[in-house]
Amino acid sequence: MTALSDEHRLLQDSAKAFVSKQAPPGVLRALRDGASGAAFDGNLWAQMVELGWAGITIPEAQGGSALGYVGLGLVLEEVGRTLAPAPLLSCAMIAPAAFLLAGNAAQQSDWLSKIAAGQTVFALAVDENAHHAPARVATRALPDGAGWRITGEKRFVADGQSADQLLVSARKPDGSLALLRVDARADSVHVQDLRTADGRGAADIRFDGAPGEALGDGPAPIDAVLDHARIGCAAEMLGQAQQAFDVTADYLRTRTQFGQVIGGFQALQHRAAAMLVDLELTRSCVAAALQVLDSAAQDIPVLASLAKARAGETLHTISREMVQLHGGIGMTDAHDAGLYLKRARTLEALYGSASFHRDRYARLMGY
Repeated sequence: MTALSDEHRLLQDSAKAFVSKQAPPGVLRALRDGASGAAFDGNLWAQMVELGWAGITIPEAQGGSALGYVGLGLVLEEVGRTLAPAPLLSCAMIAPAAFLLAGNAAQQSDWLSKIAAGQTVFALAVDENAHHAPARVATRALPDGAGWRITGEKRFVADGQSADQLLVSARKPDGSLALLRVDARADSVHVQDLRTADGRGAADIRFDGAPGEALGDGPAPIDAVLDHARIGCAAEMLGQAQQAFDVTADYLRTRTQFGQVIGGFQALQHRAAAMLVDLELTRSCVAAALQVLDSAAQDIPVLASLAKARAGETLHTISREMVQLHGGIGMTDAHDAGLYLKRARTLEALYGSASFHRDRYARLMGY
């Protein structure tokens, strides 16, 4: 990884200070246990918008700060550390990427400034079954004057229950795929809230002839937006894995058993060392992926799958070890280990599991 600029270091430090004070894991726990059924903490999200996080990748002309994907990745990493319940990935990474990659000048002018100002919440709706398969699209888009009418169903849409706008993949009459913007509040859009294990929730969404506006035609825009989503997700997973490791390492250094600190047992040292190696490998993969997003290099798909697969495997291991190495207390709901484990399992599946991306990486590399 190249050295961070002073601007990026300042952004990372301010993000770390903010989430540690304003969004510790207890905020997610309170959201999960509350009666509101909200998908995220609205007040927390408003503060993030005020800090400018929603516009990190958006050009200054549209109200953003143009700090790039490396900058946003640093913030997502810190958000992942504390499991902060906010739609940062959907609104700051995915939505701007969709308009910058596939939108025309008028669409960019209409929406990027609203995203940067936190005036709307977007969600990406691509999957139609229990597993990530973005090419398997039965949702139909039929021409309707200058726009489209969308019919079909999307499942397990992250942040879908609270979204104002949706980015939807659909198949046109000629069989090609299109990415469309749909108003989530339209009468022909039916949202069913889901309560997921991690406490954040999701939604199944049905479209009954919902009006839509096309952003781009063909699978390329959809794949490109998904790769941004995967890299952003990997950055968040890296932060979560790092925090789970830090908490576990502190426990190993302080918990005593049989008259000595358990971190002194060689078997546990080996397990901690293996986790540390996995973390450093993951950090390198995520950093490389974020850098190619900023440079718009040709190998974005390859590095996106590499980062998501590596982050998924690392987070799976460390979240499991966090529970096991904490012993009995790690199995209780009172301890944060369970929150990290459940959030890990959700993020592992989001936008493709490790097995999905290993297979995709192999195909992209010609294996």
